[in-house]
Amino acid sequence: MKKYRRILLMLGLVGLVLLLSACSNNPITSNSTGIWDGLIVLNFSRAIIWLSHLFNGSYGLGIIVFTILVRIVILPLMIFQTRSMRRTQEVQPQLKALQKKYSSRDTETMQKLREEQQKLYSEAGVNPVAGCLPLIVQLPIIWALYQAIWRTEVLRTGSFLWLKLGDKDPYFVLPILAAVFTFFSSWLSMKSQPESSGMTTMMTVGMPVVIFFTALNVPSALSLYWVITNAFQAGQTLTIQNPWKIKKERDQKQQEQLDHERTVKKAMKRARKSRRK
Repeated sequence: MKKYRRILLMLGLVGLVLLLSACSNNPITSNSTGIWDGLIVLNFSRAIIWLSHLFNGSYGLGIIVFTILVRIVILPLMIFQTRSMRRTQEVQPQLKALQKKYSSRDTETMQKLREEQQKLYSEAGVNPVAGCLPLIVQLPIIWALYQAIWRTEVLRTGSFLWLKLGDKDPYFVLPILAAVFTFFSSWLSMKSQPESSGMTTMMTVGMPVVIFFTALNVPSALSLYWVITNAFQAGQTLTIQNPWKIKKERDQKQQEQLDHERTVKKAMKRARKSRRK
């Protein structure tokens, strides 16, 4: 199953690369052509500009509102992906136990491991491949939004609050906010996992650092986009992947399992005593 998941994810990413390979860094205008530039990015750009006009020509507010709208549109995909990932995380302890039990690398043992893994996934209602599909769908949408801001001249040369959207944030407020929201979202996701690893911890700490230093060196329009999308992601994670709620549900499930095992043991003891009589 892991093999198929990796193949599917790789094919999706390759397809995305091929799709975006036709993109250029040229400004988006009414003369832009092609499926990506002329149809997708251009219409994203027009939508942001139209929203900006609703707010007295505030391109900053146009970027904020359109970013939120896009995140709302893809929210069902995000929820599906989050739930799929959560179900996969819940079976990780059992999966590791199976891998330890069938640790030999001979063909027969590996075949048995695959069968037991498939059985575990089936009983838990987990489809590892399904969790990759929403990610593949989301990436072009988010990238189109990013490019619409990046490649539309009017969006990069306007002003918003203390910002010149085409210049870097002089007070580093947006880079700091983008890093904070990225960390908060990653931290919440990590807290909801039954087990954490060194790689997870490194990503939780490392991604905000990458976002911070990247946001220091890009126009404020893009930093503003990152702040809003990461803030939305943090709120989304807190709402649909609340770690304290998940931990409470997990503890309750474990307690119910322990109670069930105690009940079974007591019933077996009573049955043995009745047979002796």
